[in-house]
Amino acid sequence: MKKMLLLCMCFAYMLTSNAQTADKKWNVGVHGGVTQYNGDLGRSFYKTDMTNYGFGGVSVSRYLGKLFDANILLTKGTIGFHEAGGEFKSDFNAASINLRFNLTAPEYIIRPYVLVGVGVMLFDNQINFDQDRIDYALPTAGAGINFRLSPEIMLNLQETFSFSNKDRRDGVESGENDAFLSHMIGLTVNLGNAKDADLDGVADKKDNCPDTPIGITVDKKGCPLDRDLDGVADYLDSCPDIAGTPLLNGCPDKDNDGITDAEDSCPNEAGSKALNGCPDSDNDGVADKDDKCPNTKAGMKVDKNGCIMDTDNDGVMDDEDRCPEHAGPMGLKGCPDSDGDGVADLDDKCPNVAGTMANKGCPEITKQDAVRITYLGSKIFFENNSDKLKVASLSQLDELAKIMYKYDNANLTIEGYTDSVGSDEFNLELSQRRTESVREYLIGKGIDSRRLTGIGKGETNPVATNVTALGRAKNRRVELKTNY
Repeated sequence: MKKMLLLCMCFAYMLTSNAQTADKKWNVGVHGGVTQYNGDLGRSFYKTDMTNYGFGGVSVSRYLGKLFDANILLTKGTIGFHEAGGEFKSDFNAASINLRFNLTAPEYIIRPYVLVGVGVMLFDNQINFDQDRIDYALPTAGAGINFRLSPEIMLNLQETFSFSNKDRRDGVESGENDAFLSHMIGLTVNLGNAKDADLDGVADKKDNCPDTPIGITVDKKGCPLDRDLDGVADYLDSCPDIAGTPLLNGCPDKDNDGITDAEDSCPNEAGSKALNGCPDSDNDGVADKDDKCPNTKAGMKVDKNGCIMDTDNDGVMDDEDRCPEHAGPMGLKGCPDSDGDGVADLDDKCPNVAGTMANKGCPEITKQDAVRITYLGSKIFFENNSDKLKVASLSQLDELAKIMYKYDNANLTIEGYTDSVGSDEFNLELSQRRTESVREYLIGKGIDSRRLTGIGKGETNPVATNVTALGRAKNRRVELKTNY
């Protein structure tokens, strides 16, 4: 017994020493199961029609390497056999030290393993076959499987064969040594700081990429593989076999226009995304490779060939057409001329009446009518110190209205003047009221008010002396001016 305790203490010390390395970590578990017997009295291994006895236990494991770990298993339960040929039953406490070889690496969810080790079993004193209560299991062997339920918790299934160094627990010492089989299930928990946080099989102290997602294949330094050496890991690389740029998820872009070569219709010329990577020198929305007019003026509407459109089909391209929505002659830069007077409607103040270019498309007032308007203005009279028109002036204004009808796009400015009798303020106000009287009369005759402007000038700009009555009479006047 003392030898066994010494052996356990030495092994525990060895595990504690190894625990200081960065590649190790602890695991503890609780287990339960049943035991079966094989010996001189018979065999119950894997038989369900015989009595099975239960046990429970705890385990402590230490990670030794990617595929190896060491395990101490402590169990307590009952072992026995019951059949017509003989029977025995005993409670026991057992400890075993095992080396496990895992068939898969730590990153796998399912990890089968095989084990081999040594153990010791302490039986109770209910059996009187032999007073020595300690047997050694030389060796223990078996197999099991761990299922990772979470990064910390695993489900454990294990079958363990314990081959005793004695043949005495069943009361028969003349045959084969006793052997026991345990069927075990348990839950184990990983403890301590993780030494391989990303479970890629590379210890953290050697891992240049400790945050690699689980399941990603890595190189010896713990970094994801990058077959094309473009700095983009294969699992993030949309083009893992062709070197590219990180901005395009590892895909190449020879012309550096931000569009991958695979999607670029012009991979050797920088272009825009809207044109699938092709250039457009004149910015007309048609790629140069399809543009029959590659130097089109900026901002112009173009057809599918990249040439300037002639929207109104008048033979004048829109870039030279002042009226691109309305057909017109080339001589007027594509603008229509409704009255045919040579002045485009766009510039014609009288677009429905033929006029002259000098008069902005409006008809010229004949010299005769111009003289007559001036004459009529000189025959407009008012009551003394009043803005009331004299009756004799009304016929003059009627004639003036007829002339204004004749030139329906002409405007008329009415300027009123007084003599110097009275204050300047009174004369200015009186002259303004007199022009308004003329204006209102013409409006009453159907002349558009927007064509008439009245301006009172007061006693300014006299045409004769204000010393004599005749001179003052000449200064009390109305002047008419036409314009367009």
